[in-house]
Amino acid sequence: MSILITGAKGQLGTELRVLLDQRGIEYLGTDTAQLDITDQEAVDVFFLHNKPTYVFHCAAYTAVDKAEDEGKAINQLVNVEGTENIARASEKVGATLIYISTDYVFDGTKQEGEYSELDQPNPQNEYGRAKYEGELAVQSICSNYYIVRTSWVFGVYGNNFVYTMERLAKTNPKLTIVDDQFGRPTWTRTLAEFMIHLMESQPEHGIYHLSNDNSCSWYEFAVEILKDSDVKVAPIRSSDFPQKAKRPQYSILDLSKTKATGFNIPTWQYGLAEFKEKVEEIKHD
Repeated sequence: MSILITGAKGQLGTELRVLLDQRGIEYLGTDTAQLDITDQEAVDVFFLHNKPTYVFHCAAYTAVDKAEDEGKAINQLVNVEGTENIARASEKVGATLIYISTDYVFDGTKQEGEYSELDQPNPQNEYGRAKYEGELAVQSICSNYYIVRTSWVFGVYGNNFVYTMERLAKTNPKLTIVDDQFGRPTWTRTLAEFMIHLMESQPEHGIYHLSNDNSCSWYEFAVEILKDSDVKVAPIRSSDFPQKAKRPQYSILDLSKTKATGFNIPTWQYGLAEFKEKVEEIKHD
């Protein structure tokens, strides 16, 4: 068995490398410098030379607002064409592809229940559209694949909402956060563990939803992040905080299919506490 990680220096890719190192599992990690996923010929040559059996496709363009205008072309190139290239190369060498997607494939208008893997995607922004096109490419090209939709990702090794809140709290006595968008935060450690779980347990191929358990609004998430600080966190409506890219108001992912694989999902509150503990450990190393 050989493992290839694309986007190995990103927030999720780094978490995955750390976890694999801790478990003594060998892998080959690549980033743009080692492999340009938008170059089909380069991808094919790389795959034929290294012949991975599992591909963790973490590489992505994730600047959601920029994807609406100045980043629209690179969003298409990386998230659609790059994913198509990885899918074709994976299929040529017989590799199982594990592709990371997003809750932004949904429009967020569901009135009852959570979004299951069977619900019809209807992305409302360019990033969500491109990631959904990536999903369709994986499904049409690959014989063996797992599509993992996740949401509200935070981790030690990259920029994310938690770090943003902590940074703003240092210079602002009051923060206003939207309270009418609901979802599930995802700790990168939990996501990385699930990706390895898929490889090791090999459940039925297809789409899976993975975030941490429990749900919240962005406001509730921020309150928990800053509960030990003196900063006041106040709720506002999405209409008071316009953004270029439309976000789904409700994108709580149904986790029952993932739980049925035997994977234990901790709450986002637990993940956040563990994340903060890990950050402190790194500071003192």
